[in-house]
Amino acid sequence: MQKIYYLSTCDTCKRIIKEVGLPSSFIKQDIKQEEITVKQLEELKELAGSYEALFSKRAKLYKERGLKNEDLKERDFKRLLLEHYTFLQRPVIVNNNQIFVGNSKKTVEAIKASL
Repeated sequence: MQKIYYLSTCDTCKRIIKEVGLPSSFIKQDIKQEEITVKQLEELKELAGSYEALFSKRAKLYKERGLKNEDLKERDFKRLLLEHYTFLQRPVIVNNNQIFVGNSKKTVEAIKASL
């Protein structure tokens, strides 16, 4: 599977898509328009190793809800990821059996190397 989970309104996502030159074979899913399903999230978790690895602790809602002061478990990360798209670290790119989560320079370079 070749897929990207992103926000079409996110300048960082747009920049990364352009920078890495994603082939047209990639399926694009705007997570604001088309919510991630339980099945999709479970598949991403299998590739990433945990729900926490997919979770953005920089999300506005994370701070607003004071979640950094809570002892979140895997089930909590899963629930929050399904509850609101903003909790997913973006973009998430799946290239066959490889997953790339987030927008760090290291991650972007790894995406480029995998394509």
